[in-house]
Amino acid sequence: MREPAPEPYWNTNVARHAGILRAVPRGCGEALDVGCGDGLLGRKLAGRARRVTGIDLSPHMIARARRDAEGHPGLAFVEGDFLTADLPVSGYDFICSVTTVHHMDFGAALTRMRELLRPGGTLAVVGLARDASVTEWTARIGAAPIVRITKLLRGARDPEGMPVAEPEMSYGQVRAEARRLLPGVRYRRHLLRRYSLVWEKPLTRA
Repeated sequence: MREPAPEPYWNTNVARHAGILRAVPRGCGEALDVGCGDGLLGRKLAGRARRVTGIDLSPHMIARARRDAEGHPGLAFVEGDFLTADLPVSGYDFICSVTTVHHMDFGAALTRMRELLRPGGTLAVVGLARDASVTEWTARIGAAPIVRITKLLRGARDPEGMPVAEPEMSYGQVRAEARRLLPGVRYRRHLLRRYSLVWEKPLTRA
């Protein structure tokens, strides 16, 4: 069995890729990566879905993603705004997004993901939020030494030119809005200042 290729870099977003990949449904046909950046996660998804589309607003990131996608059949990248882009109404079996939804209107982004997801499909979102409550600040302060040490030991770095933005919503607001828009969603806060949402779209009743 061939060993997986080593990561070209590591950061707190890449740390969540394994969880995203575990959420891909068996026999996945069409997958969509929202805010695909340089396409690293898309290339990984290409081994678990027949066709993978990545979409990102940054021309620089899409150019890198397309360059690095050579040799990956069934992998395509679209430059555009996810909220308005012309994407297939037939939808996707799997939709994921890593640290992108805080760059957009959160409610609008989750609503469009929900609409584009096929019945029985899975949505997996990893996001960044701000600390607002005493509980949230306590969790961040307690984890800070571990986060710093982990980043140092792993040599954390981001791809050159990756867009950044500070989150406006708190973890509590994210959790409440996600539960409103995605009934039954599984919310989890992670150590490296990230949260995850995993949701399976109910099958349409006959």
